[in-house]
Amino acid sequence: MAIDTHLATDFEKLEADFQKWLEKNRTTKELPAKYENLSWEKIKPLYTPLDTAHIDYNTEIGNSGEFPYTRSIHNNLYRGKLWTMRLFAGFATPEETNQRYKFLLERGQTGLSVAFDLPALMGWDCDAPLSAGEVGVCGVSVSSLADMEVIFDGINLEQVSTSMTINSTAMIALAYFAAVAQKQGCNLKNVRGTIQNDILKEYIAQKEYIFPPKPSMRIVTDMFAYCAKEMPKFNPVSVSGYHIREAGSTAVQELAFTLADGFCYLEHAIAAGLDVDDIAPRISFFFNSHNDFFEEIAKFRAARKIWAKRLRYKYGAKDERSWQLRFHTQTAGCTLTVQQPENNIVRVALQALAAVLGGTQSLHTNSMDEALALPSDKAVRIALRTQQIIAYETGVTNTVDPLGGSYYVEALTEKMEQEAEKYFETIEKLGGVIEAIEQGYMQKEIANAAYKYQQELDRKERIIVGINDFIEKDEKIDIPILQITKEAEERQIKRLKEVKASRNNEEVRASLERIAKATRDGSNLMPPLIEAAHRYVTLGEICDVLRQEFGIYEETPVF
Repeated sequence: MAIDTHLATDFEKLEADFQKWLEKNRTTKELPAKYENLSWEKIKPLYTPLDTAHIDYNTEIGNSGEFPYTRSIHNNLYRGKLWTMRLFAGFATPEETNQRYKFLLERGQTGLSVAFDLPALMGWDCDAPLSAGEVGVCGVSVSSLADMEVIFDGINLEQVSTSMTINSTAMIALAYFAAVAQKQGCNLKNVRGTIQNDILKEYIAQKEYIFPPKPSMRIVTDMFAYCAKEMPKFNPVSVSGYHIREAGSTAVQELAFTLADGFCYLEHAIAAGLDVDDIAPRISFFFNSHNDFFEEIAKFRAARKIWAKRLRYKYGAKDERSWQLRFHTQTAGCTLTVQQPENNIVRVALQALAAVLGGTQSLHTNSMDEALALPSDKAVRIALRTQQIIAYETGVTNTVDPLGGSYYVEALTEKMEQEAEKYFETIEKLGGVIEAIEQGYMQKEIANAAYKYQQELDRKERIIVGINDFIEKDEKIDIPILQITKEAEERQIKRLKEVKASRNNEEVRASLERIAKATRDGSNLMPPLIEAAHRYVTLGEICDVLRQEFGIYEETPVF
């Protein structure tokens, strides 16, 4: 049955009437705007049943909670449970991050999200020469289990879901997290959360990689296997389109490259002997919600449909949970402006609304000051209240997929699916995701898109309020900015010295030798990493061993 519920629709007459309408409106005045979305798809002035007449409702859209899950993976969606309100936090010292978490939990946040600083992301302790000036600046400083213990002090890890944004060193962060949970007396089988662990998008977009692709994929599959057995409620990877979009991709590229990465992780897990139905339900996704309101909603809907079809028909998953794409959304950091920063509150509200109308399971709203610095308490509170206003005051949670059936949204959803499939075909011809990365294919596509977009801004073909139009002369920024002091770095180095002075260094050496042995004999890396965590082996010490065993990746430039 086609999407149009008026079965008596005379499509020939509708076509004739529409052509008359087009002719009548051909000379209608239009503003000199660029009527394209952010993926450069031409947008028609009007959408009608003609645009959706060929779409079969049962096979391409379906009811909520039913294959292909275009409308939602849940029957009742927010009528049954609101999305998790999870603000990205982590800065300076573990003590300050712990205080921020408690501040947010007391004000209604329902999940934690950990941002790590650059040294932790790149595998360096806070006292390393390369860490100087970066400790605690873009996230919380973590060099050992002692830091992670402080971050979660007074927070029961069986009672709150925790997300961690970290990739190359994700296995070490997970080991520290698991060790903290064990020291709290938690049963790891009851601990809920997600760790990003998406190394493929690091090669594609964010560039915070350490090891070459093949050993990195081995690390990912080791984490898959460990979590499937020991931490079944914890998602061992969150495939992140967010950073692909922040690097300058279009919405279609974000959709295609993110799902391609997800399929690649799945294929590696299957090749490692894991069952598709043990792994697929534990793969989650992390998308960006950008400025083009309807394109973003269509992107989320298309993502669910593509994943469901592939898992069922290509990978042969039998468990319906494997067909259901679950995702977290963050509003678009790259759209925030230093100029007129209060405007960012409006941008974030609209982006968050698009994520909710697209059916997200979890949502982070950026703070208005994030183009300037890590967010202040006031800015974070406004960001959280934005979600709460959407949830409790707008009525958008009353029904599932309220824009489903819109001629425009359904046509756009189908178009995004088709364009993503073209990218999948190209990636397959190049030999797969890793081969495409090594050839620089995705990187070049994103760079070209970012360059084209910037040219349009420079020519004022697209308007960013406060940036290339509606500019305030002699503007003064008058909002409080969070400052990360040098004292934070000094306190972290002091704690690390105390840790090294108080631990058993014989045990440390034995743990490092066991990790090195596991890299060579192929045994799962997680057990020796958790043992090392309990012995207060540092992140930098572990990474030094892994760098020695696995090597360091250097990207081949593509012009």
